Amino acid sequence: MIPHEVMSISRHIMEQQRKFPDARGEFSGLLNDITLAAKLVARDVRKAGLVNILGLTGSENVHGERVTKLDEYANRVLHEIMGRGGQLCVMASEEAHSIMTIPEGYPHGKYVFLFDPLDGSSNIDANVTIGTIFSVHRRISESGPGTVDDCLQPGYKQVCAGYIVYGSSTMFVYTAGHGVHGFTYDPSCGEFLLSHEDIRIPPKGKYYSVNEGNYHSWQDGLKRYIDYLKETDKATGRPYGTRYIGSLVADAHRTLLYGGIFLYPGSVKKPEGKLRLLYEASPLAMVIEQAGGKAISETERILDIVPTDLHQRTPLIIGSSEDVDQAKAFMNRSA
Repeated sequence: MIPHEVMSISRHIMEQQRKFPDARGEFSGLLNDITLAAKLVARDVRKAGLVNILGLTGSENVHGERVTKLDEYANRVLHEIMGRGGQLCVMASEEAHSIMTIPEGYPHGKYVFLFDPLDGSSNIDANVTIGTIFSVHRRISESGPGTVDDCLQPGYKQVCAGYIVYGSSTMFVYTAGHGVHGFTYDPSCGEFLLSHEDIRIPPKGKYYSVNEGNYHSWQDGLKRYIDYLKETDKATGRPYGTRYIGSLVADAHRTLLYGGIFLYPGSVKKPEGKLRLLYEASPLAMVIEQAGGKAISETERILDIVPTDLHQRTPLIIGSSEDVDQAKAFMNRSA
C-alpha cells in the first residue's frame, strides 16, 4: 500500500528549486550527486564485514591518524562522483593534504565542496554508527579551477550543509538555509524519503554528551559546568542524563533530535581542540543553527570563525540554545 504522501529527496530538492525562478539547476544537481554518493557508501558500509573493506590501510592521513579502508573508499567515491557533475570548481577533504582538483576533462562550476568522508571511522570495526559530513560554498574566484581561498571561507557563507548517518538506518540530513530536513533511505525502492520535516531542536534538553575521560585536562569553567549538570535540582531539571557515543556525527544527530548539549572542548595544553573547522564544526553548526540551536568554539560563534588553514582545528560546543548559553556563561565566569 502506497502512503498518502511520499516525498523523495529528489522531489524535495526540485520543489525547493521552484521557489527560486532564476535557479538554473546546478545546485539541485549538486545535491542529487551527494545523495548518489551517500547510497554507494551506505551500500558498502552495510556489507563491510563481508568483504575486504574493514581494518586499516597501513597509512596515516594529514592529521597523523591511521586511515581505515572504508575511509579511503568513501573519500574516493565522493571525489569521483562530485568531481564529474560540473557544479564544482574545487573540493577539500579531511583525508587529503591539499585541495582536490576537478578531474581533467570535466567542467568547473560555481560551488565548493568540503567533506569528512567517514566521520567516526575509528569505530567501524565495532559496528558503531558513523557518517559523512559535508559543506557547500559558492566560489569566490572568478573562473577556472578553484583555489585554496575558495575553501577558506567562514561558515556563515555556507549555502548548504548536512550529514549522512550510517546506522540502524541510513539518514540524510541537510539544510540549504531554509530549515533542516531529514530523509531516511528505503532500500526497497532505492530512495531517500522525507521522514523528519523541518527539524527543530528543543530550546533546552536533559542530556549532555562529552568524553569525561578528559575531565582533568579541561579549563576550570568547563569542569564546573559538567559538575553543575550532575547535581540534583528538580526545579532546573537536573541532574542531566549522560549520552556519549564517541562518533561526532552520531552524537550531533541525537542532540539535534532530542536536545541538550554536545561538547568536544579543547584542553589547557591544546586549546585549539581536535575537530576540524571546515569539515566537521562549520557544517554541523549550520545545521544546528538552522534548527534553532547554537554552536560555539568556547569563545565565539563557530560560523563567525574565518579559517586560515584547510585543516584548522576548533573546540565545539553545540546543541540547545539555552544549554549552550549556560555552558558559555560557566566558562566565562571567574572562579
